[in-house]
Amino acid sequence: MFGNDWNTVTTTTTNSVNGFLVWTIISIVVAIAGGITVYFVFLKNNNKLSGFLAKLHDFLNFKMLVIEDILKISYLILAIFITLYSFGFIGSNIGVFFSTLIAGNLILRITYELSILIIKICKNTTEINSKLKK
Repeated sequence: MFGNDWNTVTTTTTNSVNGFLVWTIISIVVAIAGGITVYFVFLKNNNKLSGFLAKLHDFLNFKMLVIEDILKISYLILAIFITLYSFGFIGSNIGVFFSTLIAGNLILRITYELSILIIKICKNTTEINSKLKK
């Protein structure tokens, strides 16, 4: 009567949800099949690769870690954010300003140093392991 047909709205919503669920199931099946195929065809293959395929092989075998670069960039972004965010407290409470500026950046730095330390331990252990195999 007023332009809203509840049956049409319900049907459209149901079709949208059903389409999403079908696409989710298709995505899961294709991802499993693709993952198994790439693993057995590409990763289990020990042939000598060069160029882009060698880098891709190392990336997929986790011989090359990208998390260290991501952590460094995210640390810089968050440190700048904490510093700028703390300046918002200058007008209201100078104690909160200094505690946010100093403690926030200090806690962030310690957290990221521990994360990088774990990654460096992993890299050094891998390097020692490869030297022992020779």
